[in-house]
Amino acid sequence: MAKKALSPEERSERRMMILTPVVAVLLALIIGAIIIACLGKNPLEGYAAMIQGSLGDGAKLSKTLERACPLIFTGLCAAFAYKCGVFNLGGEGQFIMGACATATCVLGLGLEGPAGLALGLLAGIVAGAIWGLLPGIMKITRGLNEMITTIMLNYVAMYFMEYIYKNVYSDNGLPKTIAIPQSARLPKVFGTHVGVILAIVLGIFIWYVIFRTSFGFKIRAVGMNPIASRVNGFPVRRLVLLAFILSGAIAGLGGAVELLGKTPYRLADGFGSGFGFDGVAIALIAQLNPIAAIFVAFFFGVLSTGGTMMQSVIGVPTAIVEIIRGLIIIFAVAGMAAVKLPKIKAYVAARQDAKAKKAEVNA
Repeated sequence: MAKKALSPEERSERRMMILTPVVAVLLALIIGAIIIACLGKNPLEGYAAMIQGSLGDGAKLSKTLERACPLIFTGLCAAFAYKCGVFNLGGEGQFIMGACATATCVLGLGLEGPAGLALGLLAGIVAGAIWGLLPGIMKITRGLNEMITTIMLNYVAMYFMEYIYKNVYSDNGLPKTIAIPQSARLPKVFGTHVGVILAIVLGIFIWYVIFRTSFGFKIRAVGMNPIASRVNGFPVRRLVLLAFILSGAIAGLGGAVELLGKTPYRLADGFGSGFGFDGVAIALIAQLNPIAAIFVAFFFGVLSTGGTMMQSVIGVPTAIVEIIRGLIIIFAVAGMAAVKLPKIKAYVAARQDAKAKKAEVNA
C-alpha cells in the first residue's frame, strides 16, 4: 500500500515539530549561559567542562550511557502508553517494582549465574507488567483517571521497596539490600553493561512495532480517536489494557537492568527516584518517537554526568543543570502546543498559499 503524500501544510507542520525540540535545547542553553554569566563565571568554559566530563573519554562516555539507560526505559514506557492515548505516569513505580521482583528472585531464591540473570530480568518484566495492569483495569472497568491511579501506585511501590531493603533482604540491618552476586550481574561490554545495548535495541524494536505493524497501527488509531476506532471494530478496551501492560513491562525491565547492571547492585533509598517523571518529559520532547527518545535520554545523561564536572571546574552549583533541563521541557512542550494552535496553523497555511501563488506567477 502506497504511503499517502503529505500536503504542503502538513510538511511545514512536521518540520516545525522537528525543529521545536532543537530550538528548545538551544534556548535553554542560552538562558543557562546567562545565569552562569550572572554568577560571574564563564559559560563557555562551563559547557566545555560539561562535555569533557560526559564525553571526554571512553570511561566518561560509559558512565553517561549508564545514566541514560534507565531514562531510555522509562521514556519508552511513557511513549508507548501515550501512543495509545494512555497517560501512564507510573513509570517510576513500575520501574521500582521490576527491581524489587528481580531482587526477590535473585536474593530470595539464591539464584546465581545465567539462570539468576535470566530469571531476574524476566521477574522484572512480569512485575512491571502487573503494576501497569492495575491502573489499566481500574480505567477500563471503573473509568478511573489513570494519571491519579498511576501516581498513587508510585508511592505504594516506593514504600514496598523500603520494606524490602530495610527488612526482607537488609544487609546486616543497614537500609540497603545485599548486593546482587557477581555471577548474576549483567556482563560488561565496551566499558558499560549490556543493558545499555538492550535499551537501544528495545527502542528500535518498539519504533518498528508502533509504525510498521498492524498492531502498532491499531494502538495509534486508538490514541488518536478511540470512538472512531471502536466504530471500525477495534477492541479499544483490550488495546488500552495492553498498552498499560506493555508500558509497565518496559519500565519493569528497566528496573531489573538498573539493579543487575549498575553499581552498587542493590536496592537502597533513592533507587529509581525521578526516573519515571524524567521519562515522561523525554517522551514528550521526543514527540512520542521511540528512537528520538533514545537520543533525548542520552542528552539528559550528558547533562547529568557533565554537571558534576562543570561544578568542579567553574564552581557553579549542579542546580544549573536542573534549571537547563527544566527549561528544555518547558520550551519543548510549549512549542509543540503552539504549533498545534489554530492561529499558527492558519499562518503556516497562508504562507504556503503565498508561496504557491508566487510560484505560479514566476512560471
